[in-house]
Amino acid sequence: MCYNQNMKKTCAVYIMTNYKNTTLYIGVTSNLQRRVWEHKNKVVKGFTEKYNINKLVYYEITDSIESAIIREKQLKNWHRDWKINLIKEINPEFKDLSLDLEQ
Repeated sequence: MCYNQNMKKTCAVYIMTNYKNTTLYIGVTSNLQRRVWEHKNKVVKGFTEKYNINKLVYYEITDSIESAIIREKQLKNWHRDWKINLIKEINPEFKDLSLDLEQ
């Protein structure tokens, strides 16, 4: 289950990239702030560590893990240009949105 501070169910599907915005990673989590911290601190070995994925450029909040997983799978099947356009709709400069997450 996914909860925010008000005990309302929330989950997130998110897109992260590296410093030069050349590699995209799409994931799903029940705690976006914690998961982004894990990517930035290379807690989990694998793709994001190898490609230095450490900048959150897009996320969507959902009410259930099931809807987040469905959206994640949908985005992973998109062409790269579609993903870039989606990011640019809310974040045209590819800023690190994790800096704005509540602490």
